[in-house]
Amino acid sequence: MTLQLKTPPISNTFDAIVVGSGISGGWAAKELTEKGLRVLMLERGRPLEHITGYETALKAPWEFPYRGRTPLPVDKTPPQYRVHTHNDQNAHFWFNDHDAPYREIQPFDWRRPDILGGKSIMWGRQSYRWGDIDLEANARDGFGTDWPIRYKDLAPWYSYVEKFAGISGSKAGLPQLPDSDFLPAMPMNCVEEHISRQLKQKMNRTMMIGRTANLSQPNAVQTAIGRAPCQYRNMCSRGCPYGAYFSSQSATLPAARNTNRLTVRTQSIVSEVLFDKDRGRATGVRVVDAVTKQPTEYFARIIFLNASTVSTNVILLNSVSDRFPNGFGNDSGTLGRYVMDHHFQIGASGRAEGLGFDDNYYYGRRANGIYIPRYRNIGTDKREYVRGFGYQGGASRSGWQRLVAETAGFGAELKEEAAKPGPWTMGLVAFGECLPYEDNRITLDRNRTDKWGLPTVVFDVKFRENEKLMRKDMANDAAEMLEAAGLKHVNTYDNNSAPGLAIHEMGGVRMGRDPKTSMLNAHNQLWAARNVFVTDGASFASTACQNPSLTFMALTARAADFAVAELKRKNL
Repeated sequence: MTLQLKTPPISNTFDAIVVGSGISGGWAAKELTEKGLRVLMLERGRPLEHITGYETALKAPWEFPYRGRTPLPVDKTPPQYRVHTHNDQNAHFWFNDHDAPYREIQPFDWRRPDILGGKSIMWGRQSYRWGDIDLEANARDGFGTDWPIRYKDLAPWYSYVEKFAGISGSKAGLPQLPDSDFLPAMPMNCVEEHISRQLKQKMNRTMMIGRTANLSQPNAVQTAIGRAPCQYRNMCSRGCPYGAYFSSQSATLPAARNTNRLTVRTQSIVSEVLFDKDRGRATGVRVVDAVTKQPTEYFARIIFLNASTVSTNVILLNSVSDRFPNGFGNDSGTLGRYVMDHHFQIGASGRAEGLGFDDNYYYGRRANGIYIPRYRNIGTDKREYVRGFGYQGGASRSGWQRLVAETAGFGAELKEEAAKPGPWTMGLVAFGECLPYEDNRITLDRNRTDKWGLPTVVFDVKFRENEKLMRKDMANDAAEMLEAAGLKHVNTYDNNSAPGLAIHEMGGVRMGRDPKTSMLNAHNQLWAARNVFVTDGASFASTACQNPSLTFMALTARAADFAVAELKRKNL
């Protein structure tokens, strides 16, 4: 379906504006341009060219002064400079928090990219469908507001985006984790296969290879835009010059540019959405140039906000007027509330000793791990907490680095020992669902401004009793499974994950069935301004325990299709 719109020949006027260029913003640009709209994409970060912009992608380990571990610069102080995120392999992709500091009432790790493509360049690529167990959870246990959609609404759009993005994986036939349209799965290694068999036989639990947005076998659509199969380098966080993993630069932006209907403006900070109260519609956005700090206004018939969860909340909170004194579209009073993230950094590890694998090794650096889908609070299993968790992880053999701590000496004997692979180990890390709490929120501090004179962000988000109860099982179950599979020296760990660390922020502009309790309807439209759509993580009413990015894609493609249809009907 295409749509040709007549618009005035004004340089600042477009059919649609997309704010943000990450996973959901890229999909919005692709879908809207392919359906005939002239689209302006606004990105606050700097330009980043595909292939040539990944300046560290092909460097050898010894070419990095700190071997990927950059010490905290002397002119930076925690917590505003997140040293665990920045290193000399990809520090150039990330935002310097000192340019726009934020305040934490509760600890919150806000990780912000500063590039075209956003977090689609550095994301973990784990891609899982959500099912009705996730979309019905709020209605079932009474936390949060009911999602206005169900799996049947998303299923065709999951298939649509999967076929373009490319998800490698295997079918499991589990109702709590619907299967996808897969490319061939990456293989598990011998220890992972052993543990998978043991868990199925002894505990009736599934362990499978992760479902990842890395091309194991590209199709014609993917190769036509320059993508190639995964090279098994496992250096994805540096950017992939082969286009083997899905990103805006490798996939959606090339497709959008092929239409000749896309205009991209980088270093453009959207400060607010403009509103015509007589028409009850948004008219455009106000932008601050990140270099000159000069404001500019751009206009369009529809606006897609895909700036990422926190930034989308911030834009709407900062868009105040007589009609919306508490933030754009905030008739329900829910804007900035019910903010969520997965809690993780907890699990167990052990050694695969005496299992007959000492003579086995593997080839390449697989850019993927294993996944154990949720099994708690399913069927007859009932816990003292609600919702559940899944595990990611993998098995590997340690390398020469083990000798740094274990061995003293030098010479030929040490070199010979360093050339031998170390013992097999297996690690599991759990990702748990966080409930939507009304007072987990984002607000603005208008008395403390950033480098561009805009209000700064205040986080008051924390994990609570339900998450704490869940974490007991998250650690103990990991150890139980590894021990059941025959591993030795099994140890649990809990690094007390804070919100933000998982980089799976969701909520604040949630979908719902009632404009009195939500911001968005079933089509990701703002109830109070029907030509504004939010399809990034801000729109989520709950978090499930699976990674959310595949659902960002499906929701965005679905909303774009609806938006263009509404334009054709002259309803927007």
